[in-house]
Amino acid sequence: MSGRAIDSSPTEALAGLVERVTFHNAENGFCVLRVKVRGQRDLVTVVGHAAMISAGEFVQMSGRWFNDHTHGLQFKAEFLKASPPTTVEGIERYLGSGMIRGIGPVYAKKLVKAFGEAVFDLIEQEPGRLREVTGIGPKRAERIVAGWADQKVIREIMLFLHSNGVGTSRAVRIFKTYGQDAVKLISENPYRLAKDIRGIGFKTADQIARKMGIAPDAMIRVRAGISYALGEAMDEGHCGLPVGELLTSTAELLEVATPLIEMALALELEAGDVVADSVGDTGCIFLAGLYRAEQSIAERLRACAIGRPLWPDIDAEKAMTWVEGKTGLALAPSQQEAVRLALHSKVLVITGGPGVGKTTLVNAILKIVTAKGTDVQLCAPTGRAAKRLSESTGLEGKTIHRLLETDPATGSFKRDDTNPLTCDLLVVDEASMVDVLLMRSLLRALPDNAAVLIVGDVDQLPSVGPGQVLADIIGSGAVPVVRLTEVFRQAAQSRIITNAHRINEGRMPELSAEKGSDFYFVEAAEPEVGLRKLLAVVRDRIPARFGLDPVRDVQVLCPMNRGGLGARSLNIELQQALNPPDEVKVERFGWTYGPGDKVMQIANDYDRDVFNGDLGVIGRIDVEEGELTVSFDGRDVVYGFGELDELVLAYATTIHKSQGSEYPAVVIPLVTQHYAMLARNLLYTGVTRGRKLVVLVGQKKALAIAVRNQGGRRRWSKLREWLAGSFA
Repeated sequence: MSGRAIDSSPTEALAGLVERVTFHNAENGFCVLRVKVRGQRDLVTVVGHAAMISAGEFVQMSGRWFNDHTHGLQFKAEFLKASPPTTVEGIERYLGSGMIRGIGPVYAKKLVKAFGEAVFDLIEQEPGRLREVTGIGPKRAERIVAGWADQKVIREIMLFLHSNGVGTSRAVRIFKTYGQDAVKLISENPYRLAKDIRGIGFKTADQIARKMGIAPDAMIRVRAGISYALGEAMDEGHCGLPVGELLTSTAELLEVATPLIEMALALELEAGDVVADSVGDTGCIFLAGLYRAEQSIAERLRACAIGRPLWPDIDAEKAMTWVEGKTGLALAPSQQEAVRLALHSKVLVITGGPGVGKTTLVNAILKIVTAKGTDVQLCAPTGRAAKRLSESTGLEGKTIHRLLETDPATGSFKRDDTNPLTCDLLVVDEASMVDVLLMRSLLRALPDNAAVLIVGDVDQLPSVGPGQVLADIIGSGAVPVVRLTEVFRQAAQSRIITNAHRINEGRMPELSAEKGSDFYFVEAAEPEVGLRKLLAVVRDRIPARFGLDPVRDVQVLCPMNRGGLGARSLNIELQQALNPPDEVKVERFGWTYGPGDKVMQIANDYDRDVFNGDLGVIGRIDVEEGELTVSFDGRDVVYGFGELDELVLAYATTIHKSQGSEYPAVVIPLVTQHYAMLARNLLYTGVTRGRKLVVLVGQKKALAIAVRNQGGRRRWSKLREWLAGSFA
């Protein structure tokens, strides 16, 4: 914040009514409030931290006056305590703030008019009387009572968390996860929060534990620290860590002596939560679930590879002549060799970059085997990839989650080794995106006698989740692999495809902009200039030149989230440029959402049947109901306002999050600020997301860094060894 405290201003106590919550950050509780303070004629801007805050609440504060150069005089609250309102005016604002589903501004006014200050007591003690208010029927009354009860429990949880030194609005998540037992479960083991609740990390849980009197060297803390360090490694794609690296990172996190960590590690090993093994000559510690998952993948693939496919013997030469006549496409020698191999293999991998004929090859194989009555199932990791697979093959493609039939109640799959899939051939597309746990589940559900065809581009980024399944399968030499490299003539006319291959070979892309090109570089020496140019490219230049819709058709893909040209900052700028919020909006978890905003789901939600990475557009916001509706590929999904931490704006997203998707136009900012993330496979993945147009905006130096950097830290996984037969 720019500004300075007013020198003559001592610590002061203020109290008043919250008129408006201008901003509230879910992560740290930071808020900007407009408060009607006793004794002050004008509204006061207050900045501070509150676990949970709503318009209409009464706040008591102590702090200092502060003169902000941009926003003027503010009160910086060092202490801020909110209480439910007691005045009629406050109660109406509070009920109308959207905190309780079923009550918005209209019904808040009606309720206060009907029951005055007694409305809170009435909701709790005489809920039947709610129906005296015009428009409130049995269902709405039920929602109001349930919403009020939830808020009461959530508020108690918040007071508990607040008294233990944490300000966070993750209370809804905590309540949904633990229910009425939240306080009891957290008291028994506060470190479970870091495992169970998205948005609460180890440090927050540790802070609560300290406040509750758990000693820094307590074994529960040290064991939790080991789990956290391995969990952090999993988020970076590892299945385990070298022992030395694990001990070092845990010691840095906990600031305790190594012998204590070794003792805790021995207990974790004894309990079976982690497993000790080696990768090559390096001793490693693995999370038990990931270790067993990699082992299971290797066992299933080796079992599947035995024997011959279920379809009858096929004369490959005759079949290829037939399929070429049927499709009017001539198969290249490399594709012909792949067809011969596929017709006699139970497990086959097909890999290669854009324009090398993977789709043509897969279609040829599918046409040949389905002509023989073979039962085929097709799947991909994301909805968009599954849809593209359907369009290219003419057969039904499903997401892996849908194919395996997710059970919303448990989040597990109904299809497994006891209830396998019914197919003779399973095709898995975009396999570079499939992580260890998902591949284990998929192969568990594969019938023993079925064949599997794994298709993907091994040079793209590995999965967001742990492991590097496709790379390990190819690298193991345990199953047949077809690597297509020849770019076909039609594809070679696309600058996107030729430049993607140049990048993948470590060569700079061709940047000269010919008329009619589908690949452009817009130079910007400074990030600030880059921001202006990027906004102009998305909002004005692409729609004018190519007739593409800037929201629906153009996707900004960033190397990272942070920074002025990172996804988070660009989302706010692009929202302002393309769909500025109007009066109908909702502010939650640090974002402002309005009708027409492009959003992304950031967690698997089995109840709603939407998954991490799914893109949608907000259709309707119902302030009265406290609900927001998002359209995902024409299917409407409803979210309560308290559940909006499952969504983020998606005008811009990271390249990692774009895996498996294609967009008509892609715009990629590249500046040296992104240095930590600039790598060849990242840029290659981003460029290959663009179907009709790719525009890079930024510095040639940053582009050169990305092209030269072969990328990425090694991922610690044992799958390649398991597959190659190196059992310990």
